[in-house]
Amino acid sequence: MTSPSTAADPTYPNLLPRPAGELAALEKVWAGPKGWRIISDVNNTVIGYFYIATAFLFFLAAGILGLLIRLQLALPGNDFLSQETYNQIFTMHGTVMMFLFAVPAVEAVGVLLLPAMLGARDMPFPRLGAFAFWAYFVGGIVFFCTLFFGVAPSGGWFMYPPLTGARFSPGVGADWWLLGIGFIEISAIAGAIEIIVGVLRTRAPGMTLARMPIFAWTMLIFAGMIVFAFPAVILATILLELERAFDWPFFIAERGGDPLLWQHLFWFFGHPEVYIIFLPAAGMVSMIVPTMTGTPIVGYRLIVVALIAVGFFSFGLWVHHMFTTGIPARSLSFFSAASMAVAIPSGIQIFAWIATIAAGRLRVTVASLFVIGFLTIFTLGGLTGVMVAMVPFDRQAHDSYFVVAHLHYVLFGGMVFPLFAAVYYWTPAFSSRPLSERLGKWAFGLIFAGFNIAFLPMHITGLIGMPRRVYTYPAGMGWDWLNLVSTIGAFMLAAGIMVFLIDVARNLRLTSREPAGNVWGAGTLEWLPNHSFGIRSTPRVTSREPLWRQPGLADAVDAGRYYLPRTATGMRETIVTSPVEAEPQYVMRLSGPGWAHLAAAVFTAGFFLLLTVKAVVLASICGVLAVVSIIAWMWDSDPAPSEEVDIGGGIVLPTYASGTLSHSWWAMVILMLVSAALYLSYLFGYLYLWTVAPQNWPQASALTSAWSPLAPVGLLVASAVLLFSAHRLLTRKGGAMVSLSLLIVLGMLALLLGLALDSLSHWRDGLRPQASGYAAMVYANAALQLQIAGAVLVMAGFAIARILAGRLTSVRRVVFDNLALFWAYAIGQSLFGLLLTHGFPRMVAS
Repeated sequence: MTSPSTAADPTYPNLLPRPAGELAALEKVWAGPKGWRIISDVNNTVIGYFYIATAFLFFLAAGILGLLIRLQLALPGNDFLSQETYNQIFTMHGTVMMFLFAVPAVEAVGVLLLPAMLGARDMPFPRLGAFAFWAYFVGGIVFFCTLFFGVAPSGGWFMYPPLTGARFSPGVGADWWLLGIGFIEISAIAGAIEIIVGVLRTRAPGMTLARMPIFAWTMLIFAGMIVFAFPAVILATILLELERAFDWPFFIAERGGDPLLWQHLFWFFGHPEVYIIFLPAAGMVSMIVPTMTGTPIVGYRLIVVALIAVGFFSFGLWVHHMFTTGIPARSLSFFSAASMAVAIPSGIQIFAWIATIAAGRLRVTVASLFVIGFLTIFTLGGLTGVMVAMVPFDRQAHDSYFVVAHLHYVLFGGMVFPLFAAVYYWTPAFSSRPLSERLGKWAFGLIFAGFNIAFLPMHITGLIGMPRRVYTYPAGMGWDWLNLVSTIGAFMLAAGIMVFLIDVARNLRLTSREPAGNVWGAGTLEWLPNHSFGIRSTPRVTSREPLWRQPGLADAVDAGRYYLPRTATGMRETIVTSPVEAEPQYVMRLSGPGWAHLAAAVFTAGFFLLLTVKAVVLASICGVLAVVSIIAWMWDSDPAPSEEVDIGGGIVLPTYASGTLSHSWWAMVILMLVSAALYLSYLFGYLYLWTVAPQNWPQASALTSAWSPLAPVGLLVASAVLLFSAHRLLTRKGGAMVSLSLLIVLGMLALLLGLALDSLSHWRDGLRPQASGYAAMVYANAALQLQIAGAVLVMAGFAIARILAGRLTSVRRVVFDNLALFWAYAIGQSLFGLLLTHGFPRMVAS
C-alpha cells in the first residue's frame, strides 16, 4: 500500500503495486542467455561489461608495451630491444592506447550507464551496439596479435607518409594499421549513432534537456564529435591504402601529392580525439563530485555551455600539431590563438568542480582521491598545453620528450584517473559489494606517485634536448638519470594498477538482483534498484537529482508504480520521448538476443583483415556473408504496427512510428552526417592538393568534353524522379507493391549507370589514377560515390525483399523512409561530385 502523500502525488501514475505475475512476465522477457550463449545477448549491461573488460585488457597490454619501452630507455646504449622491435612496440603502444582503449573505454561506460541514468530500459539499437562491440573485439584482438608474428606496423601511431608509403614500408605492417584501425573506427561510429539517438529520444518522461545529467550531455557531445571527426581519419586511411595497393599518389610530392595532406586529415581527427576522450571523463567527474560533497553541481548551465564550446573549439586546433611544417604565419597566429582559447571553457569546468567541493563537504573516498588526482594532473597538462600552443616555444619543444610528458599528463590525467574514480564510484550499482577503500587508497597512492615520477622528469628531458621516438641514446647527454627515474616511476605506476586488479578480483561480484546499491547517497537514476536488466518501471522526472528531490521514488519505481510497470507488448520495450521536453511519443519494441549481428561483426572484420594480406577472394566471400548477416539481423527490426498500449498513468501510446517521429529516421540522418563529413574531408583534400601542386592539374585543352557530364547528370536526375515517384506511390494506401519495386529497381539502375558513365568518361579521355595527385583525387571521388551507391543498393534490395514478403506497406514504411533518405543523399553527393570534378578544373584553368 502506498502512503497518503505518495498516493496524492500526481507524479505517481499507478497507485497500486505491480502484480507478481506481471513481474515474472517482465523478468522472462528481459532474461538473457546463460552460459557460453551469453555472447549472443544484446542487453546494454552485458555488452557494457564486455566492452569495459576488453578495453581494460587492451589498456593492460599497451601498459606492458610501455614498460618495455621504459626498460629500453632506462640506460644509454641499451640493446634490450632491437630498433625494428622497438619501433613496432612503440607504434602498437600508442595505437592501442588511443584507438583500442581510450575511445572504446569511455564509449563502454556510456553503453553501460546511459540507459539506467536516462530512465530507459536499454539502448535504442541493441543489436547495433552489440555489433559495434564484437567488431571492435575481433578486429582489435587480431590487430594486436600482429605483434607476435613480426608484422606489426612500425611507422608510429600517427603513421606519417612518406615513411608509411610502399617505398619505405613495403611490408604488410602499415596495411594492418590502415585497414584494421579504419575498420575499428567504423565500429566506434556505429556506437556513436546509438548513443546520440539514445540520449535524444529515450530519456525518461519529464527529463528535459535542462534536467539531463551532465554525463549524458558529455556523451552526446562525445558522440557528435565522433560523427564529424572520425571520418577524416577514415578517409586518410582509405587514401593511403589506395596509394600503397594501387599506386595512386595522394601523398607522393614528386607526382602531385603531398605528405602533409595526411597530417591535416589525421590531426583534424587527432586533436578533437583528445577532447573526445576528455569530455566523458569530465562528465564522470561531474557526477561524482556532487555525490561526494552532498550538494548539486555548481553552475550546471555554464558547464553545459562550456562542454559545447570545448567540442566546437576542438575542431579548430588540428594545426596545433603542425607549427613546424612551414605553414604561413597568419595561419599559425589563428591556430595558436584557438589552441589557447580552448583553455577557457576547460577552466570553467575545473572552477565549477572546485566551487562544488567548497560548497559542500568532500568525503575522502577512493573515488574522491582519483578526482583530486585528475584535477591536479590535468591542470598541469593544460598549462603545458598552453605553452606548446605558443609558436616560438613549440618550435623549440616540438618532437621532444616535453611533448611526450604533456601528452601523458593530458590523456592519462584527463581520462584514466576519472575512469578509475568511476570504477570505484559505480561498482556498487552492479556488484554485490563495493571495492575496498583500503586497497583502493594504496592503488591511488602508487598510481599517482608513479605517474608523476615517470612523466614529470620528461619535461626536463625534453627541454635539454632528448627527441621523442628514439630507441636508444649515447651516454653523457644528461638524459641518463632522468630516464632511469622515469622507468622507476613507470614500474610504480604498474604496481598501483596491480593492486587495483587484486581489489577487483577480491571484491567485484556482478549481480542483476541485489547489488550493494546506493552506498554513496547519489541523486541520479542509475542508482534505482533493478536498473540493469529492464525489470523496473520508468519514472517521471521532475528535477536534475530525482532521488534527492522526489522522496519515495526508488520504492515506487521498484514496486511498479510508474510507466511501463509490465511488458505492454510482450517484447522488450522502452518509451521514446520528444528530444527537448522528453514527453512520451510511442513505445519502442527492442530486439532481443541473436546470432546474426555477431556473425556480421566477425565477417565484416574478416573482410577488412583478409584484404590486409591480399586474400581478395576470401575477403570477398566474407564481405558477402557480412551483408547477408546484416540483412538477417535487420529482418525483424521493423515489427508490424499493433494496437496502442497503456503505459500507466492513463497514457496510451502507439507502438509504431514512421517519418521524423521514428528513432530509426534519426539514426539515418546521423549516418548521412557521417557520410557528409567523410566527403567534406575529401573535398578538403581535393582543394588542398590544388593549392600545393597546381602544376599537376590539366590545362583547359586536356580536360574532358564539357558535354561529358550531361549523361551522368541526366541519369542522376532520373533516379531522383523515380525516388519521388516511389514515395508518392507508397503514400497512397493500397499502392501497387510491384510497381513500387519496379521504381526502386529502375532508380538504382539510373544511379549506378550515371556514376559508371562518369568514371568511364575520365578513363576514355586517357586519365589514369596513377598519373598524378589530381588524377588520383578524381578517381577517389568516383570510389566514394560508388561506396555510397553500394550501400543504397543493399538497402534497396532489402526494401524490395520486404515488399515481396508483405512487410512493407503505406503504414509499415520505416524501411522505405530510411532508403529514401540515403538514396536522396547519394544523388545529392553524386551531383556535387560531378560539379566538383568537371566544373572546378575548368574554372581554375580558364
